[in-house]
Order: sequence, then C-alpha cells, then structure tokens
Amino acid sequence: MFTDKSTILYNLILIALDLAALSVVRRHKPGWVARAILFPLALAGIVAAVALKIGLFGLFGFLRLLSYGVFLHGFIVLTGIALIWRREFRGVAIASAVSAFLLGAIAIDAFFIEPYWLEVSRIQLSSPKLEKPFKIAVVADFQTDVWGEYQREALRKTVAEKADLMLLSGDYFEEYNSERREVLRKQLNTFLKEINFSAPLGVYAVEGDKENYIDFQNWPQNFAGLPVTVFTENKTVKLPGMCVTGLTVGASGNRELRVPECVGFHIALGHRPDFALSDIRADLLVAGHTHGGQVRLPFIGPIITFSKVPRQWAAGVTKLPGNRTLVVSRGIGMERGNAPRLRFLCRPELVVIEVLPA
Repeated sequence: MFTDKSTILYNLILIALDLAALSVVRRHKPGWVARAILFPLALAGIVAAVALKIGLFGLFGFLRLLSYGVFLHGFIVLTGIALIWRREFRGVAIASAVSAFLLGAIAIDAFFIEPYWLEVSRIQLSSPKLEKPFKIAVVADFQTDVWGEYQREALRKTVAEKADLMLLSGDYFEEYNSERREVLRKQLNTFLKEINFSAPLGVYAVEGDKENYIDFQNWPQNFAGLPVTVFTENKTVKLPGMCVTGLTVGASGNRELRVPECVGFHIALGHRPDFALSDIRADLLVAGHTHGGQVRLPFIGPIITFSKVPRQWAAGVTKLPGNRTLVVSRGIGMERGNAPRLRFLCRPELVVIEVLPA
C-alpha cells in the first residue's frame, strides 16, 4: 500500500527542487531559466516518482506521486515565478499566474468536485423481442474504502429510480485491510436493508477485479440476507420474456466467450467490457471496469482504460453487429489504493436504461 513516509519523502525532495528553481529564477532571465531549470525540475519530479514507486507499487503509485509533482509543486513554482517577476518581466509573470490559476482550478475540480458529482445517465433502447417496456439501473464500480454520505446517496438514487431490474457489475470495495473491509461490508449490507434495495425482476451481482484478488471468498456476503442473485460462476437466470447471464471476471475479459442463447431479450452482465469483442449472442451487454478512463482529455478521450476494447467503447453506448448493444458505465467510485484519487472530465455515473418494445 501507498505509505505516508514515501509521500513525505517525495514531497520533501520536490520542495527542495522548488526552492532551488525559484532561487535561480531570482538571478536569471526567463529564457535561460526555462531551458536550464524548469525542464530539469519536471524531469526530477518524474525521476523521483519512478525511483520511489515503480519498483514497489507499480503504475498507480507512480501516477499518484506524479500528480503531487504536477498539481502541487507545479502550482508552487508557477506562483513563485509570477511573484518574483511581477515587475521585471510582467508578461512572463502574467502567463505564470494564469497557468498557476488554471492548474489550481483543474486540481480542485479533479480531486474535490468531480469524484463526488454523481450523474444519472439515461439511455433508451428498443427491441422487437419485448412486449412491454422495463427499466434497468446499473451500479458499476462502487469501489470505495470509506463509508460516507456520497456512497449512501448513490444507493438512495438507485432505489429512487424504481427500476424493474438492477445490475451490479463488481468492484464493490477497494480496502486491502481485512478488518476494515469487514466493517465496510457490514455498513453496506445494513444500509441496503434499510433502503429496501430490491427490484421486481431482481437484483443481479457479479464479481469484479477487486473481488477476484482481494475478497474472493467473502464478497457474496456483501448481499447476505438481501434479495440479490450473486453469480459466482457463469450462469443464466430465466425471467418472463427475458434472461440474465452473469459472468465471472475472467469470463468478462474473454474475447472468445461463448454462452448459451436464450429465448427472449438476453442481457449479459460482466465486469470488464472485453467480452463484447466476442461473438456472444446477447441483446444487451453491460459492463463497468474502465471508469470511463477516469481522466479524459478534450479531443482525445480516456488516457487509460485497462481494457482491450476500443477507447470509444470505454463509456456509454456502442452499437455492435448482430443487433447487440454494449453499455459501459463510468462507475460510481474511483481507483483507490495507491492511485491518485481524481476524476477529470469524467464524472461518476448511475446508468439508467429504459428498454422499449420496437
């Protein structure tokens, strides 16, 4: 796990570099400083992050430390330049002040606003296999290590939709301490019972990556005593006029997956969206896992999806051959553990799908 000691050490290194850079700024002109100081400062931040984390905690630890380098220390250096050169080089000072403001605004949005700004995304589909409409609520990637008002409100909104069917696509907790995880499990289970978490056609839950390697044996206990159908193996549940196939996390990542076809409208629920690359015969394919990228850039989209599907499939609705539709949720939570806890241009979402007769 990401430790406070490594965070403190990294930031002490970067503060020393910040002060060194600003000391040179006081004695040199802008062009020389830009070439000789600011670029090495950025490089030193990256190298420090790699040296401290890549060997121990992998990509997420590196990205978390890098986010400190960009948003905290980048802000410090840019603000310092604006103050030091406010009289001698006003143009550069103004540019630095504007850059610092934009960096600070992005940081506030990414770390404090967007991760808790839940959106209810509404999707409407149609199928000739239906005689009457029904509504689905998709809860993907709850993925939390805290129990707070945001988590409770997300579940209240889910129940308030009065969906006919609820689909839960895995990654419920990201808490690596077993005792704390049990506390979270009890809090979730108790709250779900309090709000009558249920649906007329059923609630269906599959495992995610976190369940697969953190909570493999115990994750079904999240829903103990609740009207929730838990899939611990690939299985199809038949309902009036339709069926729901739940996939294990391994099956959801299988690009050559085959499952039995069923009579009526067929829903396939998995954690990863990669199974949509297979020739699975289902009308509606539902997944999470990608978080929509969690960070999306204008004109580029998600930077990282940890999925083999095309990046444009990483969130929202994708029409597939064979009259199939893939819906991938951006998820309710976010990556935790060693990862930077942020979202940018990628709000969390509760997906509500209305399926109508064609």
